[in-house]
Formats: sequence, C-alpha cells, structure tokens
Amino acid sequence: MDADLKITENTEDITTSEAQEKEVEKVPSMDEFVDQINKSMRKIGEGELVSGTVIGISDTEVTVDLGYYAEGIIKIEELSNDPRFSIKGDVTIGEPITATVIREDDGQGNILLSKKKADDVLAWSTLKEYMDKRTIVKVKIAQSVNGGVVTFLKGIRAFIPASQLSLSFVEDLSSWVNKELEVIVITVDEDNQKLVLSGKEVERDKSIADKNSKISKLQKGLVTTGVVEKIAPYGAFVNIGEGLSGLVHISQICGKHIKSPSEVLKEGQEVTVKITDIKDGKISLSIKAVEENSQVLENVEEAPFEFTSGGEASTGLGSLLKNLKL
Repeated sequence: MDADLKITENTEDITTSEAQEKEVEKVPSMDEFVDQINKSMRKIGEGELVSGTVIGISDTEVTVDLGYYAEGIIKIEELSNDPRFSIKGDVTIGEPITATVIREDDGQGNILLSKKKADDVLAWSTLKEYMDKRTIVKVKIAQSVNGGVVTFLKGIRAFIPASQLSLSFVEDLSSWVNKELEVIVITVDEDNQKLVLSGKEVERDKSIADKNSKISKLQKGLVTTGVVEKIAPYGAFVNIGEGLSGLVHISQICGKHIKSPSEVLKEGQEVTVKITDIKDGKISLSIKAVEENSQVLENVEEAPFEFTSGGEASTGLGSLLKNLKL
C-alpha cells in the first residue's frame, strides 16, 4: 500500500511539475513586454503601410488590430476597387490585412486606413512579376465594354481586349460576363493605370504544349491516312488527325516530275501518307514512299510499335512484330 501511495504521489508531483513548466512557458518575458510596449507606442504616419488582423466587421467598416495603442478602421469605400466586393462575404475575422494610413486619428481615437491604397502600392510590383514570369492566374469577368471586357486582378481594374479573350472569334462579349478565365498579364503600366490581360495567350501555350505532346508520340515510318487541307507551290499540307498536319513536299507527291501539286492533288482529297521525318515540331510526309502492301494505321495516336528496323523505316508485318514491346 505504501509503495502504491508513493507511486501516486510521484505521479502527481510529475504532473504538477509539467503543468508549472507549461505555465512558465506561457508567461511572456520582460523583453517581450518591452517589445510590445514599444510597438504600441511607436509613431504611425500618414501614407505608411501597416499590417494587422481583422477583429471586427460591420455593414460599413472593418476593425483591425494593429498591435498599437489605437485600432485601425477601414471604411467600406476604402476596402476594394472591385464593384462585386462584399464586406461580409470577402472579409473574415482573424485574417491578416495590409492597409495604408490615411489619417492618424478619425476623431474617435482610431487610425483611419485604406486597403485600396495599399493594394495599389503592392499590386503593381506583383503584376509586373506576373508579366515577366507569364504566370497564369484565374479571373472572373465583371462586365463587357466597347472592344472587350473588364475584370479585376490584385484589386486593379484590368482590360481584356476582345481579340485576347480566346483563340476563337468572339462575337458576343456580354456572354463572357461572370465567366472565370485563365489569363496572363501582357501589359503593366502603373503610371497610366493600365493593366491588360490575355486569355488567348494561355490557350495558345496550352495548344502548343498539347501539339508537341502528340508529335512526340509519332514514329518515323508510320503509314496513315489524311486529308489535304492546303496546297502551296512547294507541296501540300495534310491533316493526319488529332489536330496534326504535315507537309508533303512536291518531290514526295508522286514518282514523276510535276510543276505544281495541284496537278495531282486537290483540297479535301483523302490520301495515304508515310511519316518520313519529325523535327522541331514539324512533320514531313511522303505519298510517294507508301508501299503497296503497307499497313495503314487510321489513328496515329494508337501506334503501339517502334517503326524502325536498323537505320531504315519499315512497315512490314515482320518488322512490326519484331519490335513489339511487351
């Protein structure tokens, strides 16, 4: 019994000791007290950027704890340039906020702040960085105007010309209102408060990346069908599917000499072609090189074989089976 009592007493002593240590940890040091006092007593001037935490939200203003002897007040008209802004929906208690001091005393002992002015100061450098790095950001279209649409990025009013909305032709600008769009920044002019965005550039970059990915899967020697989509003096461009086109040089159209591709081909004509080269994102094709017994693959993305045997391209069944990867 005595042993049990001692163990219990020791356990209580340890528990009490741990609790006391935690209490000690919670007690700020004298240096921390001094630091807090110094921060609360420092002079805050008009035009200064200050940071704090939202501690109150009403229908007309936001209250900010600045760690100062006085609290900061941001009136609703000084919160955002975005006409869709909602003080109850877009601001939350406890969130950090940076604002510019516009008056040291609002007459009631509070410091009057402006988040809009702070956004202007901080946003332009960020926007310049976005432009330099071609950072993709998502925005929501606020309204349509003459020649384009308007949105807001980092609190700054931005314009997207109709020609920069999409790779496709845009006819009805009003149909884009309230749509979310991925864009990059293409013009940043702080002096003239000009910010221009482009969704078209994002689409183009994605299209190029997608095309390069598809081209990387093609194999020299593959035989497939395609449709002549354009005839030029030096050859014909053939669409082989999946958004990919290649050039059949005039010398690769047929076995005889011709002065113009139009002597043999016409736009819209279906032809069988062989991939002879893939270089720098360009596909070289040949109609002349297609052999009579060639295995034709209708969908170029479904090619499961390496179409090479030694240094020559081959489409013979034996070669295909030989190079089948299991």
